[in-house]
Amino acid sequence: MFPKYDLIVIGAGHAGCEAAAAAANLGSKVLMITMDMSRIAQMSCNPAMGGVAKGQIVREIDALGGFSGIVSDKSAIQFRMLNRSKGPAMWSPRTQNDRMLFHLEWRKILEQTKNLDFWQDMAVGFVVKGDKVVGVKTSMGIEIHCASVVVTSGTFLNGTIHIGDQQFGGGRIGEKASFGITEQLVDLGFESGRMKTGTPPRVDGRSLNFSKMEEQKGDENSASFSYTSKERMPEQRSCHITYTNPEVHELLKEGFDRSPMFNGRIRGTGPRYCPSIEDKIDRFAERDRHQIFVEPEGWDTVEIYVNGFSTSLPLDVQTNAIRKIEGFEKAKMFRPGYAIEYDYFPPIQLKHSLETKSIQNLYFAGQINGTTGYEEAACQGLMAGINAHQKVRGLDPFVLSRDEAYIGVLIDDLITKGTEEPYRMFTSRAEFRILLRQDNADVRLTPRAFELGLIGEKRFQDFQEKDREVNSRLKQLNEQSVDLDKANEVLLEKKSAPIKQKLKAATLIPRPELHIEDVRRMHPNLERVGENDFEDQQIEESVEIRLKYQGYIDREKDLADKLHRLEDVIIPKNFAYSELNALSSEAREKLQKVQPESLGQASRISGVSPADISVLLVRMKR
Repeated sequence: MFPKYDLIVIGAGHAGCEAAAAAANLGSKVLMITMDMSRIAQMSCNPAMGGVAKGQIVREIDALGGFSGIVSDKSAIQFRMLNRSKGPAMWSPRTQNDRMLFHLEWRKILEQTKNLDFWQDMAVGFVVKGDKVVGVKTSMGIEIHCASVVVTSGTFLNGTIHIGDQQFGGGRIGEKASFGITEQLVDLGFESGRMKTGTPPRVDGRSLNFSKMEEQKGDENSASFSYTSKERMPEQRSCHITYTNPEVHELLKEGFDRSPMFNGRIRGTGPRYCPSIEDKIDRFAERDRHQIFVEPEGWDTVEIYVNGFSTSLPLDVQTNAIRKIEGFEKAKMFRPGYAIEYDYFPPIQLKHSLETKSIQNLYFAGQINGTTGYEEAACQGLMAGINAHQKVRGLDPFVLSRDEAYIGVLIDDLITKGTEEPYRMFTSRAEFRILLRQDNADVRLTPRAFELGLIGEKRFQDFQEKDREVNSRLKQLNEQSVDLDKANEVLLEKKSAPIKQKLKAATLIPRPELHIEDVRRMHPNLERVGENDFEDQQIEESVEIRLKYQGYIDREKDLADKLHRLEDVIIPKNFAYSELNALSSEAREKLQKVQPESLGQASRISGVSPADISVLLVRMKR
């Protein structure tokens, strides 16, 4: 019935969609297995993409030829660039999205992708020969043969949903859990664990009083995620902000004895940086209010996502407490918040390619690796799909370093340090975040995507044209001197120190109080004429950032080059760390468990000291 596939992708969430699309577009014959075709790319939690560090990841996915950015732009109902008050390394794009449109756009893309087939069924295990996966078993008793498998199971592996005293199986509310995969992987020698996540109630927007809340509009000059987008959003929907209060907290506390979080029924570890409302009240007892973001679920729906009110408390407690929030006095609930526990596999069992170390051609991506978030899952899916294709074709794995992409930071963190709680990306996790800005993801990654074959000639030419324009404007600003009188007129207006002689325009842009448009007013030849204001703004932003932060950028590049020397020192497979008595006992244990591929990776393992690295370096030289 089924042909033999190059790749089978298990799951159709954010990771599964990117994995299937990438491998199919590279030329592999791909089958996507999902339990429900109507839930492809379901936004299980908040209807939004991007945010701090996550927005950079979406830009990187787009620069590599993935589709999360394109789908986010097509389904966006609001765009905001977060952290504008900080330096550009912290700027992070974010969209509020139409949940249904997001799913439809992804499904449309996948159905129009050559080499990609679909099968609605539950994957319950693998066909394994020796140390290699060669197929997938489904709940219908079917065996489908393939050369590689990417598992993107999300929260479905032995998923258990908790709402107060109620507990039942499920991968999402209204959807059954998946069984069989965990059990087989454990039998094959894999280590597994349990994690927990949660989601807030959804309410009827018609029952809310938005006049009591603070309106949060989108950016007036909206940007986009995808480098292929050429226009601003013509229309946006507002979000709103309100707050909990002491009365809300007291009502919630009344249900703590029935909370699965506090009575021991939930044993999985939850996300540290996205706690439930009961966890926030318990951990931050000194605070008398917590912020609630009131987010619409789409253009044509009244459904509202109550961001900040994630909970697994009993339904009656949730209902009584939420109606004490300002603006929620008459709130009608569509569905309650709930917590979900699920199986994951500690990611130190993976290689940098996301292939498992013990079973060849088997790849994990997304929450199965202990991460949380659509963006973290999507980028892993993209990399797993690329690498499954590469392996089947006998090509080298595609790996991004920590100074190339947040994606590289995320994967290196996972397989080098592991995680015992849901991993979320932050800018602080990246030591080269000035290099890894959201504005330059295309410069960093699009040439590599073109080499792989993930983007076509036309898109690469568009990238080159934009890059040439940026360099042309940099050259102009570095060569043209400002008019002395005009310059001092602008400097006086901006409360900046006047100049006594003509200077090159580029030398003035690093001043904190000046922007590129200020410097362009200092000489008529510097005025720009952009045919497309949207594209022109992106180019000018790139030019200004390069000039303002060139010193910092050069410093980080030098540091990255030095650290790359350690990455070039390869550690042989199955290296006998136990024979090196000069290593600390902790280092021997951690190195033996992780089996780092290079000295650079070894240096990032928790518990491995610089002295231990020196010992390894001496041994490698011998």
